[in-house]
Amino acid sequence: MRYISASIVIPVKGSFMRKGVVAMDEYGAIKGVYEETDPAVSDVKIEFYDGVLIPGFVNTHCHIELSHMLGKTKKGTGLPRFLADVMKKRDTKEKDILAKIQAADEMMFKNGIQAVGDHVNTELSAKTKAGSPIKYHTFVEVMAMTKEDIQPRVDKARDIEFYFDANHTSITPHAPYSCSKELFKAFRKLVNEDNILSVHNQESDEENKLYRYRQGEFLDFYKEMGLHADAFKAQARNSIQSYLTHLSKNNPLILVHNTYMSLKDVDFIERLGRDVYFCMCPKSNLFIEGKLPKILNFIPNQNRMVIGTDSLASNDTLDILEELKVISSHYNQLDFLQILPWATINGAEALGLADELGSIEVGKTPGLVLLEGMNNLRLTERVTLKRIV
Repeated sequence: MRYISASIVIPVKGSFMRKGVVAMDEYGAIKGVYEETDPAVSDVKIEFYDGVLIPGFVNTHCHIELSHMLGKTKKGTGLPRFLADVMKKRDTKEKDILAKIQAADEMMFKNGIQAVGDHVNTELSAKTKAGSPIKYHTFVEVMAMTKEDIQPRVDKARDIEFYFDANHTSITPHAPYSCSKELFKAFRKLVNEDNILSVHNQESDEENKLYRYRQGEFLDFYKEMGLHADAFKAQARNSIQSYLTHLSKNNPLILVHNTYMSLKDVDFIERLGRDVYFCMCPKSNLFIEGKLPKILNFIPNQNRMVIGTDSLASNDTLDILEELKVISSHYNQLDFLQILPWATINGAEALGLADELGSIEVGKTPGLVLLEGMNNLRLTERVTLKRIV
């Protein structure tokens, strides 16, 4: 048994404790959480760390199979151009892809990440995930813009799904700009109610232009890539208001990016009574579009806010602490205790892993991470991270 203490312990669920003590067994399971003065820890050997002790992070959105694309895309081109670059440059030797996947997994664990919601189009990351200390939920993406493509694309996704942990894998529509209305409707019958969906949403204003007016850069993108865009008709409303009603209301749903989601869009979701998690990937958004979501519009839904890194195609690292620093620097009215649940327990709940991690509670195996260099629980650039467990 290890007894681990720090200047401040933040369980996430419950108040923080000064010099609190966490009892953990050899398997990383928490057996007790104590105040410094609790008699239960009066005569035990305590490991003490100068810093802030928190549970391991949850990266709710990643594409680990794109890790070989670090440095291969240009910054600030906008989403359609970025997607074209990824599609044209993602093919490389399988051994190189596998090596970069393994390195990315090791990077995330070192960066204090305990669980990941990861999107895939192939089975290439399966071996790394099976041997990783990180808990993964794998989302197999389905893209289909014509009726004829739906069944073969779904069949392919089912084949890929077979390679991953059956209890933590689901198929999902990729994005409004890559899925027809018929595909969204098809998901009502394709999946069970416990199938978690994770949809790229309003990452670019070009997506809204496509749905509102059938105009914009996506039409050029489809032409360049030889894709058929006949499925998209002018809807006179943003994409989220056009496709969300076609998805089953009973499936858990993560909307990723939300860079151009308006307050009216948020209100639309609330009127539907839909249980939605909003995933922010700030560094990726700044890389691709040079813009952050209007995060304050989502604040009434704080228990539904989660954090992701996206891939190394649009980021220079896979580090949730760095994502939190970006949010903190742009929205200084949000304090650390307010946004920490976004990167821990909320993500665990979104991925169906809250019974195992996301908070420092008895029975969980959340991992323990030490933040050093914090002053009065303020998140600044000088704060660094060390994994303890």
